[in-house]
Amino acid sequence: MVEEFKLLGVSGSVREGSYNTKVLEYLRNLLPDGCRYEIFENISDIPFYDQSFESRLPERVLALRNAVQDADGLIIATPEHNASVPAALKNVLEWLSRPIGNAAIEQKPVAILGVAPGLYGTIRSQIHLRQILHSTGAFVVQKPEVYINEIARKLDQHGDLNDEVAVKHLVELIGELQRLIRQHRRLRS
Repeated sequence: MVEEFKLLGVSGSVREGSYNTKVLEYLRNLLPDGCRYEIFENISDIPFYDQSFESRLPERVLALRNAVQDADGLIIATPEHNASVPAALKNVLEWLSRPIGNAAIEQKPVAILGVAPGLYGTIRSQIHLRQILHSTGAFVVQKPEVYINEIARKLDQHGDLNDEVAVKHLVELIGELQRLIRQHRRLRS
């Protein structure tokens, strides 16, 4: 029997035509049997985090939290803005990490990746993202670290990734996320 997993992709980019979102969409081609996968669409309409709304969450925040809680694991794709994570992604993580004791992301298995048009990929933003996720109590896949640089030449007009090394790393990342989910399930049972 094939073990089932439900994965949720979250793109840290709000840009139309985002490379990070395109790679999250491409991941559908790499998922093994038993994986259900959806992408939480467009985080640009998530209101700024405001602790005074924790007792009555805005509708879009509630949808985000429910999607995360319903998933066995998350895949976060982050661009790099000013050597860190984009403000919209940081805002999403604020909502997911609160309130303390009822955080949607606490103890959630998470895989991260990032793509960028430049030579350095998203190395600096992923360092910050790992630090943020650690503070929320999420369980983050440690290896492989997936930094896809020069993405404009690695995606074809259909959104397919034509870089064998990047595809190999994405497959490994999904495998490690599944392993982390299995480990988490054993700990909870």
